Amino acid sequence: MADDAAAEVFVPERTSIPSGDDSVWADVSPLLESACKDLRDGELIHGDNFNLFAAMSALEIMDPKMDSGIVCKYYSIDEAIENGAAPVPISINKTVDVQCTIDIMDHLLACEATWHKGHSLAQTVFSCIYLLRPDRTSSHALLHSYCRVIRATCKAVISVVSDARTHEEDDLFTMAYGLPLDGDGDEKCLSLLNAVEETISRQLRACKAPSSRRRVLEDMEPLQTNLDLEEGYCKALLCRLRFRKHFYHVLTSMRRPQGRGLELARKHIATCISELDCIYRSSDFLRSSACGTSEDGIENRTTASGCQPIGFDASLNCRLSAPTPPRAIKILSWKKAIEYFVKLLHDLDIICSYSLDPSLEGVLQFVVQFQKSQPDLVARAHLQLLLVQDGKLYGRDSMFTVITRAAVLPEVAKNHDVQKNEYFVQLGQLEIAFRKEFGEVSSIPEDENFCVKIFQHILLWVEEQTYWIASRFLILGFELELYSPSEYCMVYWYIYVVLIKLSEKTHLKMAAKNDTGKRKGKKKRDSPKDVAREYRIPPAVLFLQCQICLAEGLTMMLAALRNEHMILQSRNPFNTEQERFIQHFELLQKACIPDHVSFHSFRESTTYARLSTLVMYNYFKDAQRIAKEAKSSFSNDPDKLAELRKIEQVAEHNSIALNVISRVGALDPTLKASFEFSHHPYFATAVVKRS
Repeated sequence: MADDAAAEVFVPERTSIPSGDDSVWADVSPLLESACKDLRDGELIHGDNFNLFAAMSALEIMDPKMDSGIVCKYYSIDEAIENGAAPVPISINKTVDVQCTIDIMDHLLACEATWHKGHSLAQTVFSCIYLLRPDRTSSHALLHSYCRVIRATCKAVISVVSDARTHEEDDLFTMAYGLPLDGDGDEKCLSLLNAVEETISRQLRACKAPSSRRRVLEDMEPLQTNLDLEEGYCKALLCRLRFRKHFYHVLTSMRRPQGRGLELARKHIATCISELDCIYRSSDFLRSSACGTSEDGIENRTTASGCQPIGFDASLNCRLSAPTPPRAIKILSWKKAIEYFVKLLHDLDIICSYSLDPSLEGVLQFVVQFQKSQPDLVARAHLQLLLVQDGKLYGRDSMFTVITRAAVLPEVAKNHDVQKNEYFVQLGQLEIAFRKEFGEVSSIPEDENFCVKIFQHILLWVEEQTYWIASRFLILGFELELYSPSEYCMVYWYIYVVLIKLSEKTHLKMAAKNDTGKRKGKKKRDSPKDVAREYRIPPAVLFLQCQICLAEGLTMMLAALRNEHMILQSRNPFNTEQERFIQHFELLQKACIPDHVSFHSFRESTTYARLSTLVMYNYFKDAQRIAKEAKSSFSNDPDKLAELRKIEQVAEHNSIALNVISRVGALDPTLKASFEFSHHPYFATAVVKRS
């Protein structure tokens, strides 16, 4: 800070640096001190060629967050080992050795969770010096087996995330920086872990055996010297080793092709969750048996005992982190790490319990529901690899087969040569290709009609999916809190126009499906009941109509409140409403989703909105009515029923708020409306208060 630098401080006399053959050193401290006196906060001394890019790329010397050299305790792994940073054995006192080994296990769990959250592997898991020198731990069977399975687990997780490509390009997660992930013998990590587990299990049985049997087991060497603590330490170690073993099994089982390992993975997941519970409950014993630990700040400790772990130094690998300055990393607490792994396992269990629905609609709905739990990177990667294997859905059905089912094509289309058409392979160019190659349908010869009908079916399906994705894109902005209240009006308007098109395409697709079904049946005269049934609106379209009415109602309500100055909103000093419209919807605009939609059409739709008109035609009452009508069609779909109830609640509250504002608003200028998401995650509820 310039103010701090300008303060009068005692500066000791500096010794001059000897000049070399090609350099002369000069002390610039007086110049800098003089400049600081003239600098105000926020000002910077720079050369003529210094720009914003240079400022963002600059390194600040002596800043611990920027200067990787300033925070190093040791400058090499060998130096750290020579100074006793990672002793083997950890202690000649066996009880202390076991305590410290458990602390290392716990801190590694916290580091692993921190890595999963997006931090560098080099500065989290591989801040453990024991992992960096795999051969050094060979004489310590317990620590050696644990380090091997940790390395194997890290390698498996990196493989999953890399293959799924669910991470960002600049994500540090998959960067190994030449770390020793492939230790000699790591492929046998489970056999070594099983041997250690069996040894500790025998020691646990020995210390729990009655005195008559204990004599037989006297020749067995105890885990540590304090026999009163033997059972507690054996249990604490076993649950940690078993969690590691079963978690590794989860990762390998889920990688089996075509979902063949999902049932087995679920069994391992259940065991992992049970062992994590045991690990959590072991904290009371470990804290009570550890010497010199304080309860102060125990919530932020990275070990169950509350002790500082031995053998870790994050600064050793800071130069490996990236070609940019190292990030300041705060390792998750031990409790937070356990919570993370419990959630990860629950997310993986949801994936493993999925029925592998062959319909694309079912797949997309599952992905949407799964996303609501906000899964982290590792779970998302596993889902991606399950869904798409070798370019096929679940590694079973080709994408052409999946799309023919989704587009409701006749069975014969599955074996038709249309799937070899180069335009079909590039679905993104489908509509252009169709028009270019075949022109108008009326001009197509009879022998090409079948191919054209297939393209028409697929084109309709592509359009429906495009609008569904557009609606999800807009809704996601609410979940990510990208919209400010002053932008809700334009967002709901865009949702409304997209849902209109989605409803239209869905209706057309279902009509085409019914038409195909009719052709399969025998020809007979339609009865009046059949005619009535034919003109009934499909439940899927009714569901969309509820949302359309709610989106339109919110658009017009927000516009009317804005036009009549009855809504609390602040002006944005940085950009205009049109600029914000472009910022939010530019991607959709470039793709012409929908056609002929612009900022000017939004303004034309909302400029003349008035509360008096809204009361006469209440969109919210329509949403309520349609929602009640649609409920009976979704009695076997709890998710859709829950959504319809939420829509009803929002519509009812907004209808009441609209009536209150229209009756009292003109008489009470202090009455203002605001919006909150108390009943629905993205359809807002109006709240009327006096300002």
